[in-house]
Amino acid sequence: MKTQPGTLWRISVATTATVEEAVIEWLSLAFGQPPSSYTNAETGQTTVSVYLQKKPDWSAARQRELADALRRMGRTGLALGPRRISLTRVRPQDWAKSWQHHFKPLAVGAALLLKPSWSRCRPQRGQAVVILDPGLSFGTGHHPTTSFCLRQLVARRRPGEAQSCLDVGTGSGILAITAAKLGYQPVDALDFDPESIRVARANARRNGVSGRIRFRQQDLTKLPRRRSRKYSLICANLLAHLLSAERHRLLARLRADGVLVAAGILKSEFAQVQRAFERAGLRLVASRAQKEWRSGAFAWRWAMRPVGAVRTARGIF
Repeated sequence: MKTQPGTLWRISVATTATVEEAVIEWLSLAFGQPPSSYTNAETGQTTVSVYLQKKPDWSAARQRELADALRRMGRTGLALGPRRISLTRVRPQDWAKSWQHHFKPLAVGAALLLKPSWSRCRPQRGQAVVILDPGLSFGTGHHPTTSFCLRQLVARRRPGEAQSCLDVGTGSGILAITAAKLGYQPVDALDFDPESIRVARANARRNGVSGRIRFRQQDLTKLPRRRSRKYSLICANLLAHLLSAERHRLLARLRADGVLVAAGILKSEFAQVQRAFERAGLRLVASRAQKEWRSGAFAWRWAMRPVGAVRTARGIF
């Protein structure tokens, strides 16, 4: 069967929000593309999908290989849920239309509004606006871990003061773009995936901030441990094991009065990350738990007092 121009191939895994990040990492490694995810608010089921421009090998042997890999993940104790994996041919226009039904505007207080291009939602006076549509590689701000990072970007911004920002694992560029819109400067953004960097640059151009962000394809594990440029705020929305293992590379870039925002962490893994950062000289100054996730903001132990209460309750950051 001949594929029509512009056809996309979607490989999806039906799973649970608890193991969303683990499945995302597995699909990314298996197919070489950054996946997206969507959680149905009514059923609670999470679907992680990767979109390909060419039809992948979908032989019986390949399907058994993928199913076996999922079963092995399940044996490690992860609650993978249904574990259904499927391949679907999707027309780009149908794919884009489907996202319009559940991708809604997101306001972070009176300072920030994130919305898709088709939304007619108007910002409040003085509210920074970020326009972001779902793409093959995207983050929209609705996931609890991204939401925490956005709230920290808003809460830590001191208008009129020079503050810099580093976004590690930028994905769609949503955090770097938001930082630029809020007045952080300079803003640097890293990701190991070239497609993510391409999408992030396109999103930055669309928001009129491409000249204020330096995007770079870079593997965090390959960064030098010593670096002259240090940042007021570092956003690291990464897997827990990567945050712990590469903490020294992150901290080499944190100013003495800076804040490191760590997200992408399951509740069960947060204590491990916190201990690793505390051994390196940091203290937890803000935290938020939502659904299966817990995120935290850390500062040098000697540099600052906690900002507000460190609590793990809905709406606290």
